[in-house]
Amino acid sequence: MDPEKLAERLVSWIRDKALAAGSKGVVLGLSGGVDSSVLAVLCQRAFPQTTLAVLMPCHSSQEYLAHARLVADKFSIPTKTVVLDSVYDSLLKVLPDDKVEPDVSRLAQANIKARLRMLALYYFANRLKYMVVGASNRGELTIGYFTKYGDGGVDIQPLGNLLKGQVRELAQFLGIPQPIIDKPPSADLWEGQTDEGELGFSYDELDRYLARGEASAEIKKRIDSMTSASEHKRQPPPVANL
Repeated sequence: MDPEKLAERLVSWIRDKALAAGSKGVVLGLSGGVDSSVLAVLCQRAFPQTTLAVLMPCHSSQEYLAHARLVADKFSIPTKTVVLDSVYDSLLKVLPDDKVEPDVSRLAQANIKARLRMLALYYFANRLKYMVVGASNRGELTIGYFTKYGDGGVDIQPLGNLLKGQVRELAQFLGIPQPIIDKPPSADLWEGQTDEGELGFSYDELDRYLARGEASAEIKKRIDSMTSASEHKRQPPPVANL
């Protein structure tokens, strides 16, 4: 779809969903990545007077804040900054430090960051009567590359049917600063973390597989396995049928 028409449709969709729910506006987390940057601009177009972008650093890189502020300043998007470092540190002190594999421990701690951000967003949403908008794209939702009740804990996902490449094309059209589009995608959950390094394949490879079914046997197996294992993350909690 032409980027201009796509942007118009997404802006209308965001506005319609929020108004149908009785919301006065929208709130989102602005990380300085390409997905949340695109989302922030779309939300601002949908609700020029009632969009709030929240910056929520949690032992985050300086680039995280710099790029988020760059987008907010360029497009005149109102922001609030909630520094979560001390909250995160305090929570870790009271949680048991059971002996588990280092990678398991690191992921569990990283997920706390995503869930603290969700709490902060819903605090603003409740106070302002806004809707919480998520920035996950189609690839991330398909393979479960999001934190359950963290960045997956939102009311709507406008980018959820867009491949990463489509998000980048939309970013170019919207005028997102080029360094944000070009940098390696990262959730900034720990130092040096990148999405593609953690996944074991690139977003281009994921896009090709989702769009055309083209992938090496190894990557196909990995994507299919991740998709199957994360099915519970895309569904509401099962209810016992008695």
